[in-house]
Amino acid sequence: MGMNKNEAKKRIEILKKEINKHRRLYHQKDQPQISDAAYDSLFHELIKIETDFPELVTPDSPTQKVGGEPAKKFAKVKHETKMLSINDVFNFDELEKWQERLEKNGAKTAIEEGGYFVELKMDGLAASLIYENGILTRGSTRGDGETGEEITNNLKTIKSIPERIENEEMRNEKKLLCSRGMDSALYKKFEVRGEVFLSRADFEKLNQEREKSGLPKYANPRNIAAGSIRQLDPKITAERDLDFFVYSVPTKLGLQYHHEEHELAECFGFKVNKQNRHCKNLGEVGDFLTHWESAQKNLPYQTDGVVIVLDDKKAFDRLGVVGRASRAMIAYKFAAVEATAKILDIIVQVGRTGKLTPVAILEPTLVAGSTISRATLHNADEIGRKEIKIGDTAIIRKAGDVIPEVASVIKKMRSGNEKKFQMPAKCPICGGKIEKKSGEVDYYCQRKNCSTRRRRQLEFFVSKNAFGIDGLGPKIIEQLMENGLVESPDDIFRLKVGDLEPLERFAEKSAGNIIESIEKSKKIPLERFMYALGIRHIGAQTAVDIAAQFGKIKNIISRKKEDLDAIYGIGEAVGKSFVQYFSEEKNLAMIKKLQELGVEISDYHSPVRSQKFAGKSFVVTGTLESMPRDDAHKKIVQLGGKISSSVTSKTDFLVVGDEPGSKLDRARKFGTKMLSEKEFLELLK
Repeated sequence: MGMNKNEAKKRIEILKKEINKHRRLYHQKDQPQISDAAYDSLFHELIKIETDFPELVTPDSPTQKVGGEPAKKFAKVKHETKMLSINDVFNFDELEKWQERLEKNGAKTAIEEGGYFVELKMDGLAASLIYENGILTRGSTRGDGETGEEITNNLKTIKSIPERIENEEMRNEKKLLCSRGMDSALYKKFEVRGEVFLSRADFEKLNQEREKSGLPKYANPRNIAAGSIRQLDPKITAERDLDFFVYSVPTKLGLQYHHEEHELAECFGFKVNKQNRHCKNLGEVGDFLTHWESAQKNLPYQTDGVVIVLDDKKAFDRLGVVGRASRAMIAYKFAAVEATAKILDIIVQVGRTGKLTPVAILEPTLVAGSTISRATLHNADEIGRKEIKIGDTAIIRKAGDVIPEVASVIKKMRSGNEKKFQMPAKCPICGGKIEKKSGEVDYYCQRKNCSTRRRRQLEFFVSKNAFGIDGLGPKIIEQLMENGLVESPDDIFRLKVGDLEPLERFAEKSAGNIIESIEKSKKIPLERFMYALGIRHIGAQTAVDIAAQFGKIKNIISRKKEDLDAIYGIGEAVGKSFVQYFSEEKNLAMIKKLQELGVEISDYHSPVRSQKFAGKSFVVTGTLESMPRDDAHKKIVQLGGKISSSVTSKTDFLVVGDEPGSKLDRARKFGTKMLSEKEFLELLK
């Protein structure tokens, strides 16, 4: 969505104010209020608007600065050369455009002959070290890039930072310089720059100790590193097992390539990141990015991206600086799980049970590697609690394959034109009456023939864990309904190849494939059939419990109230939904039609092969590498265990995969035994 110059000016001022506030909190207070990903998103938006309206760029813009003002508690130190920041890109297309700009500025030969040096971007605190005659004489933070904070004594407590470069290292360094025909006397005063960080293991250990002491846990390793290195008392810094990787030796030693700075640092005895690589071209850079985007979780430290540096130092210097960063260096940020976006509107969707769900329509934004334009708002109570308005700038969160949600809004960025949202008085699809039941947060459409509700019911009926009919996705279901071919689930089993072929998107082969999938799906276990009916409150596990109790579909149809009361784990709400569904003649008639059309509902056969997990309750969170979550559930059930969707005080085990959700916090609260994927697999044996 475009904006005029006046709108751009207003938005720039709002962004500048908010970015500067979070910059101060991050750099001076070590108390960030939003995630790095959300901050990056705001900064990226400001860069985009300033690119579109260059005449609105002012000297005080955050894009023209490096960092926050130095904290007043430390002496100020002026850097001999600026400690610049790095501009960000968020996808490979932006990276290619960056290379095109370098080539236009005369760096094509340097790229072809020297390539790039790529470095994992450490999530820590940048620091500068000055050595004279081999002795560490000064250490400082980056500060605003020109002036930092003098923290020499604190940096001396880090084991990987040598206080003195011994003669052996001097000889190594001299050998390296002399082999390139350079004056080795220059090492008498030199500078190294790098990142102070804390390992994941030490981060977890420190948080466990704080938890035992009743203290609040730290948010991330970067906060601890920053807070530790800027303590007035170096003894406190020494208590933290901080580490240091060198990424630059900026002293003018006449080196030809940037990667030689890393070699030089190693000669001096410093640690450099062994994962860093020289890449001949952008294709090799892309391979490096692809690998570490997924492999970063296996690293012993935290990283949020990759820094790509033009390796040829002369070309690097010639390209100079733009705003706050070197032209010849860029940071590729890994897919964020959070970003900021403006809420353009709030609409209401109607689900298969008639539930109304408010959805935020967003300015398209990149979150976790995908461009999204919608995010769930859950319900009206949630909107009220978070004080969300149409027109707000929101923090959007996405974890794994979870639907994006609006986590919060940045109230201070409001312009005054935002509008309050209200749930509609009638169903936005069919105009029917909506109702909010006592004690519940959700509104429901009371018309059972609401078109959207019917479509959602059909989508659910054919989904993977129900009838599992391949090829019948949402768009095809909608097309079949629009053409009057499908109105209720039994209509699906009346379809013929000839019905589908005339429709758009269908050829003889694709139509035949769908009919074949429908035929294959006709044999279905009782528990999956119960789930496919989409009865309110009856999920996959409850469907299994019901199937196990009754055994056959005919027993369910002729059930008695006392039969239901005896089912383990069936509450009052489930019981009411169950009784109501099987009391309505139209539902019983639909089941009969399905059977007449060839649907075979097989009797329940217990999947339990062992009683190893008998009496034990499991919850699985996050993504498992060795198997889909559904398969993990099946294996637990086969060993006699029970599956739950939420952690309670009665949960025995939480199996923790990659990117776990809020269930992890609940498990810690209840003291639930947590199993890593490796431990879970061992237990299965």
